[in-house]
Amino acid sequence: MDWIAVGIQALKVVVIFHALLGVAALCTFFERRFAGWAQYRIGPNRVGPWGLLQPVADLIKFLFKENPIPDGAHNALFRVAPLFAAVPALMTFAVIPFGSHVEIFGRRVSLVGADIDVGVLYFLAIGSLSVYGIILGGWASNNKYSLLGGLRASAQVISYELVLVLAVIGVVLVSGTLRLGGILAAQEQGLWNIFRQPLGFVVFLAAAFAETNRHPFDFAECESELVAGYHTEFASMRFAMYFIGEYAAMITMSAMMATLYFGGPLIPGLPLEVTPWWAGLGAFAVKTGFFLFLYMWVRWSLPRFRFDQLMTIGWKVLLPLALLNIVLTGAWVSLTGGTA
Repeated sequence: MDWIAVGIQALKVVVIFHALLGVAALCTFFERRFAGWAQYRIGPNRVGPWGLLQPVADLIKFLFKENPIPDGAHNALFRVAPLFAAVPALMTFAVIPFGSHVEIFGRRVSLVGADIDVGVLYFLAIGSLSVYGIILGGWASNNKYSLLGGLRASAQVISYELVLVLAVIGVVLVSGTLRLGGILAAQEQGLWNIFRQPLGFVVFLAAAFAETNRHPFDFAECESELVAGYHTEFASMRFAMYFIGEYAAMITMSAMMATLYFGGPLIPGLPLEVTPWWAGLGAFAVKTGFFLFLYMWVRWSLPRFRFDQLMTIGWKVLLPLALLNIVLTGAWVSLTGGTA
């Protein structure tokens, strides 16, 4: 066994995992600062320089808070449900390429956790498991508001998971591969997919907000109707796991949008093979950061839809548009061979 290769792969896993957790923590800080700016107030600014250590203070608070289990709750499922929400969101980032390559111990190491041939399918399959954490947590809490939040999440994921898959099919058709590295290569040789799949991108963007349970589609935790929804009864680190899962899903979905439609680490006019690793990583971070900013901007700018409007948009607007995009893409690929 090549122990050096195993060690390098383990190092990549550790670095990606901790980087994702770190960015998720920073997102909580920046969202609260953005909320303060949008609402003409200050936001966190006391703990550390400019308030940057506020996520650390939050972690310490979560660690020392009481972690009760409600009367009548399903003990085992109540304990494990937060893991179902957080772990899939962290796992899906493994297939997203975030740069070209680096040299470690004289070996060429690609900047992707696992460049598998079915990366798109892996992302869709593992990412869809997060909803089970919401459903199980809502049911196991023995709370009517939590149960309603879980039921809403199940209806929402059925509606928008289909739309998300259909939107990705358009990218797969024009790229001719399910491997995310191959999708990047197709964009490097031609146009970015935002120019070849503008309708698919709009559909994917809307479905991404619903899949991550973010405003204006945050009905699973709609505080004006359901107290806190599926995580009403959760506290301490169990609540923190749900919190981490939500922001990790946001980061992963933003990174996927940057990869599928905006070339990920690609810099216009510069082949990925000759792009310095830090430049590719910077381009990837800027593109991903834009979508994270969009998540926050939408949350503090738009009102929440009604639940019936959520279903109407999913089944009567986005689904027909996604099907239309597949038909148009299929016709274009048949006539041109998929060339840009």
